[in-house]
Amino acid sequence: MDKLKKFDLMEKITRELEDVRHSQQAVLEKIGKIEVDNIELGDKVIENKIPDIYQRTAENADAIKEILESFQQKTEEFGEKNNVDKLREQEAINNLK
Repeated sequence: MDKLKKFDLMEKITRELEDVRHSQQAVLEKIGKIEVDNIELGDKVIENKIPDIYQRTAENADAIKEILESFQQKTEEFGEKNNVDKLREQEAINNLK
């Protein structure tokens, strides 16, 4: 795999990880709303199960954030090390020929 394709794939994975992180945040917010709404309702199953689900989801969200931050740094370093901007310029020039 050439360096530009590898960098593009790394950027794609970064975007996908960001999407997953945002989705996890949305799930946490929804679980929190359910928990708050259930205070008034008082359903015992929700009351007993939701806190554990929230905790596991929060742990997953933290793990995804950790992976994302590490992978973003790796992607940036790869881009700098391989001078991706120059490679893109050269690719554009080659495509004009």
